[in-house]
Amino acid sequence: MLVNKILLTFTDSFKKYREDLSAVMLTPEKHLWFGSDETSTIERLSYIDDKNFGEHKQYRVAEFIDLPAPEDKEIDIEGIEYSDSYLWIIGSHSWKRKKPKPEKSESKNIQRLAEIESEPNRYVLARIPLVDGELCKSCSHPKDPNVQLTAAKLQLTESENVLMEVLQDDPHLGFFITAKIPGKENGFDIEGIAVYQNRIFLGLRGPVLRGWAVILEIEVELSQTEVLTLKPIAEKGQSYKKHFVFLNGLGIRDLHLAGEDLLILAGPTMDLDGPVQVYRLQAGVNLPDDTLHYPEYVQDIPFGKQDDHAEGITLFEDITGTPSLLVVYDSPAKTRLVGDGGVIADVCELTINN
Repeated sequence: MLVNKILLTFTDSFKKYREDLSAVMLTPEKHLWFGSDETSTIERLSYIDDKNFGEHKQYRVAEFIDLPAPEDKEIDIEGIEYSDSYLWIIGSHSWKRKKPKPEKSESKNIQRLAEIESEPNRYVLARIPLVDGELCKSCSHPKDPNVQLTAAKLQLTESENVLMEVLQDDPHLGFFITAKIPGKENGFDIEGIAVYQNRIFLGLRGPVLRGWAVILEIEVELSQTEVLTLKPIAEKGQSYKKHFVFLNGLGIRDLHLAGEDLLILAGPTMDLDGPVQVYRLQAGVNLPDDTLHYPEYVQDIPFGKQDDHAEGITLFEDITGTPSLLVVYDSPAKTRLVGDGGVIADVCELTINN
């Protein structure tokens, strides 16, 4: 149930990208952190009052980690998370197909539909120290000065990263990766991240396999060369686990921790309007390897007609005082746009079923 609307006010220079918000996270300082699927920057808004966040500050990811491609090439940030004084971000890790453009001829547009591409920055999985509301490249842990926090990214390969390299031989996911199927065509596409202690959970928008969505679980460690490497975590020595979740045929559009449960924002894997729902995977941070799960349906999220596609959720109880979610939308309806920099997000009551 919708309980409130929040005005998010960005600077006028961000006008174009307020329509491409793809990830959101509320941190203890009452800052909202955003990723866009069209930039290589992270955005921060500050709490103004119960209906307004503003004082936009932008951070260039390239200030904290080396990007594999120029920073004018998008990271396509699809997940953002805060854990133990680190802000984590993840790119989509997906291929994309070119769109027809109205100014081009039909023959040119048909040719464009045959062209697929991927971009190196999309394969970024990174952590950046976040202390006292500010991102930094390196600093002491606020609770333990003997611990040094360091910005780092998952080890890259020539064209992707080490996670994609090991997944190429996976019996469920490998075909979608090696075949280079675009993300919005049920191809491999990461659209959510949750971090619990030393474990990272990645939600896949696609592929959805006969109605089953996939959550990947990995662990990383900092190498001597100051890059993140994968640790073996599965019983067979693999560096990842797979968890299959039944979301009535939907893919995962975002993940969020609620204690030891995983909240799942589910929506269509294809590029179309369709149901958007929230599910709860109880004890989702303590799942055995290679298992099938039926998460508990929690509630529907509104969606529009060729607009209002929910892309990110974050717990909002610290602001409302009651169990609730803030929901941000890609392609927001024009009625959500305010002035040259504002866009309206929704606050929905989070239903708790006992």
